[in-house]
Amino acid sequence: MGMNLKAALLSGLVLPGLGQLYKGCKIKGSIMIALVNIFLIGALLFALKGVAKIIVSSKMPGSPDMRQVLETMRNDTPAARWLLAAFFGLWLYGVADALLGRRK
Repeated sequence: MGMNLKAALLSGLVLPGLGQLYKGCKIKGSIMIALVNIFLIGALLFALKGVAKIIVSSKMPGSPDMRQVLETMRNDTPAARWLLAAFFGLWLYGVADALLGRRK
C-alpha cells in the first residue's frame, strides 16, 4: 500500500489531518486537526444550547413531541449545521489532499 493511500485512509477514517501528519506536513496536519476540533466542539455546543432551550421550555411532564424538537433544533441552531458542513468539507479536503497531494 502506497504512502498516499495510507495517508488518505488515516485522514478519512481516523481524523482529518492525521494523513497530512503521516506524510510529513506537520503544520498543515496540525491546523486541520485544530480546525476539526473547533468545528465539532462548536457544533456540539450550539446543539446543546438548542436542546437546553427545549428542556427549559417544556412544561409538560414526559418527553416532548419529536417533530417539535426537530423543528426547534432546525430553527434555533443554524450555526451547528454550518459548523458540521465545514467539518465535512475539511474532511473531504483532508482525504483528497492526503491521496493526491505531494509530500512536503
